Amino acid sequence: MRLTAKQVTGLKVLLHLAGLLPFLWLFWAAREGYFSADPAKDIQHFTGRMALKFLLATLLVSPLARYAKQPLLIRTRRLLGLWCFAWATLHLISYALLELGINNVTLLGSELVSRPYLMVGIISWVILLGLAVTSTRYAQRKLGRRWQLLHNFVYLVAILVPVHYLWSVKVLSPQPILYAAGAAALLAWRYKTFRNWWR
Repeated sequence: MRLTAKQVTGLKVLLHLAGLLPFLWLFWAAREGYFSADPAKDIQHFTGRMALKFLLATLLVSPLARYAKQPLLIRTRRLLGLWCFAWATLHLISYALLELGINNVTLLGSELVSRPYLMVGIISWVILLGLAVTSTRYAQRKLGRRWQLLHNFVYLVAILVPVHYLWSVKVLSPQPILYAAGAAALLAWRYKTFRNWWR
């Protein structure tokens, strides 16, 4: 049985809650002191993982819609992508304000040079910004064929973000490896698309 437009609208509401409720929990946990001795790091890691989860969910939509024969699922992809960008922005803000401090944001440039994994993260965020700004129907009409070419950069983000995560951890744990494996699997699922690019 295929999903109806009304059911997809209900699914979108649930997905918005999935994006918003963790933020409310984050705010509550920070207020109640539920983080470790280094709450800035906890917040950075939490926001970064949320962005990565929404990135993987965005990449999952197309194959899921195709193999489950639910074409209307595609309508959730933009929503998931915008939540990915929102959480990535919170991740960047939490680093700039909580790690560097509001008076030392100017140090961000030197930090990017001394810590290359930060540069990988910033490049990913800039690409996500471009995708978010051009995600509207107006931008799609205006850009024409170039719109799809631009939005194919999400695949580059799917490579860069797990690399950023793996590179940033000081002690390698299963979690970043699992996220990287998930991204690799979702990219491998699209091998025919990538193969066609080289023809």
